[in-house]
Amino acid sequence: MPDFTDLTGLGSVASAATAAVLLLPGIARLPARGRGALLGAVFVAMLIPFGELPLAAYLRGVTGDLSITTLVLLWRALLAPWFDCDADDSRTRRALLMLVALGALVLYPLALGAAAFDSYRMGYGDMQFVAVLLLAALAAWICKYHLIALCIAFAILAWAVGWYESGNLWDYLLDPWIAIYALLVNATYGVRMLFQWGKAHATR
Repeated sequence: MPDFTDLTGLGSVASAATAAVLLLPGIARLPARGRGALLGAVFVAMLIPFGELPLAAYLRGVTGDLSITTLVLLWRALLAPWFDCDADDSRTRRALLMLVALGALVLYPLALGAAAFDSYRMGYGDMQFVAVLLLAALAAWICKYHLIALCIAFAILAWAVGWYESGNLWDYLLDPWIAIYALLVNATYGVRMLFQWGKAHATR
C-alpha cells in the first residue's frame, strides 16, 4: 500500500502529464465538457498500473516530486477552461514566474558551491527564512498578487506537515522543472520587450 507521500507524488506527475495534453493542437477548440472528459481520462490513465507500476511512477523516477508552486500552476492551467483568467491574473502569473526565476538563480548556484554561503541550508527550519516568506505572502495578498501568496502559503503548510519526504522548504517552493520553465519564460519575455523597444526607437 503506497503511503501518502507516494500518492501525492504520483498525483503531481499525473497532473503534469494531464496539463501537457492542453498543449496538443486542437485541444483548445474542444467544448469544455469534452476537454474535461479527456483530461480526466488522461489523469486516470496515468495512475493505472502497467506492469508493476503506473505510468506516473515511471515518470516520477525521472522528474522526482514536483514542488507546490508547480502543482498550483498545473492546476491553474487545468482549471483555466472553466474559469476566466483576466489580465490581472496573467500579470500575477508573470510576477510569480519572475520570483521563481530569481529564487532559482539564488538557490541553485549557491547550493552547487558558487559561494561560501549555501542558501539550501536555510530550508532546514531557518525561522528567519520562514518569517520572510510569510511576510512576502502577506504583502503579495495585500497587493492582490493572490497566486504568489497561495503558492508560498501552501508550500509552507505542506512543509510544516511533512507532506514530502524532503524536510527542506526549498523543495516545496521550487523544483528544477519550474525553475527552467520560469527562466525560459522570463528570457523570452525580456527578448520580446527588447525587440519592441528597439523597433519603437527605430521608427522615431
